[in-house]
Amino acid sequence: MKVNVEFDCSPEEARRFLGLPDVTRVNEFYVDTVINSMKGTGNIEQLQEMIKQFTPMGELGMKMFQQMMETGALAAFGKGNKSTN
Repeated sequence: MKVNVEFDCSPEEARRFLGLPDVTRVNEFYVDTVINSMKGTGNIEQLQEMIKQFTPMGELGMKMFQQMMETGALAAFGKGNKSTN
């Protein structure tokens, strides 16, 4: 049996409904920090170095994140496991 339920609500209402914390201030602080840091970069090398500082585990972390997103996308679209179709 398959049941679909749709909720028509704002992201804020969904966050409250699911009991998730409000991270608006943390997100605003993070974005402001990134923007202020980018203002000091004058070339591509400086920008790349700044991005490495913001990403956990540097390039390895970015590759792991990319692989995780690709695996998730394949699974979501049913291309990762042919036995489910």
